[in-house]
Amino acid sequence: MAHVVAVYFDDGADRAVRALWRRLDQAGAGGERVMPPHVTFAMAKSIPRAARDALRHELRTLAIPNLWLSNLGTFPNTNNVLMLGAIVDAELLAVHSAVHDVLAGRVQSPHAYYLPGSWVPHCTLAMGVTHPQMVDGFAALHPVDRIEAGVDQVVIYDTQSGDTETIR
Repeated sequence: MAHVVAVYFDDGADRAVRALWRRLDQAGAGGERVMPPHVTFAMAKSIPRAARDALRHELRTLAIPNLWLSNLGTFPNTNNVLMLGAIVDAELLAVHSAVHDVLAGRVQSPHAYYLPGSWVPHCTLAMGVTHPQMVDGFAALHPVDRIEAGVDQVVIYDTQSGDTETIR
């Protein structure tokens, strides 16, 4: 079980990512998908109510920049992920740091991949694919057109129950 702090995209970006998903499915490289198109900002074993409320309050004052998704890549590990990486700039890193400043000391077992300094902002296109599927998927999508993703919602997603709480 884990709780995820993620941003969901505006309609245009959501449609563009889902179109990429269809291309991957047609190439036999779709893999697993458990959430709508998104970028994860934080993950922890548990994000209690007090941390959620503090994050909701902090997000009222933050301007979350559009995400520019353009870097087709992979995380070759036990989950083998094909992803579309976001261009990193100071604004995006500032929002990410602010989220983690609020969560620091308030969550149980934060996931190291999403902490400041380790985070690679990305939208997962396929997860749990084999090496040949990663190659086929990359070939099916390359070159990928850059997607400008406006943030429609910030959510906390429960990976066990599938419950989603909108916090902004």
